[in-house]
Amino acid sequence: MQLNRNSKTDFIRAFINYFLGPLLFIWLSWSIYHEIKSQPDIEGAWRHVRQSFSSSLLWMIPAVIALMSVNWAIEAIKWQIAVKPVQPVTFLKSFRAVLSGVSFSVSTPNRVGEYFGRVLYMEEGNRLRTIAVTMVSSMSQLIITLLMGLAGLIILKPYIEQKQLISGLWLLVLIYGVLIVLVILLLFYFRLHWLARWIARIPFLKKYSYLVEAVGQFDTAVLIRMLSLSVLRFSVFILQYYLLYIFFDVQIGWWAACWTVSVSFLVMAIIPTFAIAELGLKGKVALLVTGLFSANKAGIFFATASIWFINLVIPAILGSILILGLRKFYKRDNQRSDSLKN
Repeated sequence: MQLNRNSKTDFIRAFINYFLGPLLFIWLSWSIYHEIKSQPDIEGAWRHVRQSFSSSLLWMIPAVIALMSVNWAIEAIKWQIAVKPVQPVTFLKSFRAVLSGVSFSVSTPNRVGEYFGRVLYMEEGNRLRTIAVTMVSSMSQLIITLLMGLAGLIILKPYIEQKQLISGLWLLVLIYGVLIVLVILLLFYFRLHWLARWIARIPFLKKYSYLVEAVGQFDTAVLIRMLSLSVLRFSVFILQYYLLYIFFDVQIGWWAACWTVSVSFLVMAIIPTFAIAELGLKGKVALLVTGLFSANKAGIFFATASIWFINLVIPAILGSILILGLRKFYKRDNQRSDSLKN
């Protein structure tokens, strides 16, 4: 029975990774290609893209890469705070765990594999307990994404209705839907100790209460601190996009860039996606939302693709290298344990 369930799970995973994901990626890529191709003065746009790499603005690329390091360093600090009730870790260890999580996340829907990459760095008895506190850390980022996305929807509402991206009715449904989810998440976030107590009192869940026990130890100050770090991280994302918009000659002010990026992140948080299709989906969403203020579709796509490569692909490669080193460590540790037993 267990074998059949595993076989079904493997089949579904293979179907998503090797059929559905690539199919969606191809369709999105084709759609993006036609949108860019239909851009007025496409030759001029390509010329601007090529000239960008030999202009005085070239410093923006290493600046965006440096901001990627800042971005994941902030996430490492946040995770270090989150796991403290379970097991204190150093910043360096937290940073390695975060990068390893990125390498796992690229092969799973909506990056859920990120949790498994991180827990590898925890002691064996603490790994399952770490998942709950990691989810709280992720929840803090989701709350800020929803909050900024909601503000973006409200601010950009006249532009969205003018360009008829979606109807006014569905836009209102989206705004109020996000607002309701945000309120529920905030209430849940600041009442996590209720969850720990509730699970401890239910007979058939009581034996699992140790998994969420650490969650109940978060006080308001710690939760606000994680939210503050999430705001800082979100600001880094916006700055990265704004720098690359300038670099690729996307004529958009910082105010419009802030809210278009916020709405794009909101859409990406709502829509389930797969790693292989993520670039195409990000590109399509950016073309629609940022396209409200700029006709340079080629520049918008190249900026989005660059962010995807810098913020996801590079850290995933580094994380994979770290995981290889971790596996060697575990192998040596197991061999040492076996030799002591003998």
